Amino acid sequence: MNGKKLILLLLISGNLTANPLLASEALFRLLQDRNCSGCKLADTDLVHADLRDADLSYAELMRANLGEATLDGANLSHADLSFTSLRGASMRGANLKGAKFYGTDLRDSDLTGALLDPNSLEEAHWSGATGLPASSSSHAALHNAGVSAAKEEQWNQAEKLFSQAINKTSQSAESWVARGITREKLGKRQLAIQDFNYASQLYASEGKSLQSAQLTTAAKSLEDKVLQKSSGNGIGTSVLNGLLSTSKALLPLAMKLFAPAVGF
Repeated sequence: MNGKKLILLLLISGNLTANPLLASEALFRLLQDRNCSGCKLADTDLVHADLRDADLSYAELMRANLGEATLDGANLSHADLSFTSLRGASMRGANLKGAKFYGTDLRDSDLTGALLDPNSLEEAHWSGATGLPASSSSHAALHNAGVSAAKEEQWNQAEKLFSQAINKTSQSAESWVARGITREKLGKRQLAIQDFNYASQLYASEGKSLQSAQLTTAAKSLEDKVLQKSSGNGIGTSVLNGLLSTSKALLPLAMKLFAPAVGF
């Protein structure tokens, strides 16, 4: 569909901003020239739009619908994307430096190679996004997203998010406990034991002797149980029940949420 036809359809359907003349001019520039720096496109519906390499720097795109749009290589630096829907959009290699992401929906989007400011997605929703640089979110947001994934039993995703949280802040015992539980669920039991032991040391350094002892006991119990071999006489079931009880006992420590909690 060419740019003029799309503009006409948007005008008819009422999916432009309050000033349709200004909006149609901006859309014409965007869709024909792919150059719309500083354009006012709030509330515009651009679902599935092909905007590869477009210049939308400093554009006002508040509440716009860019769901599943293609924005690979686009320049969105300093754009206002507050409450904008970019769900499922492809933004590979896009420049998002200085952009505003308050309440922005980035779920299931592709941000591979995108340029983002550190912690810029603190107030955005990005669950399921791929290629997300760890630097764009804080320890709190990454840990909380891991908790959300764990609650959905998405253990591989949870392990990845807790690992990213640990890389952000390695001194948070809760993230080590949480990753240990996800690794236990994934059958990575030796790694789980290591995580539990390290979390125990962190709690001890904080003077939290009760939590430290709990983690030490859990690690020892898990180590004893994984050494047992199923012989068909009920030992296998006993081991499984023991592993489940270990996770259950540690869940209150692992599922702690930190503020802010928007990203998941």
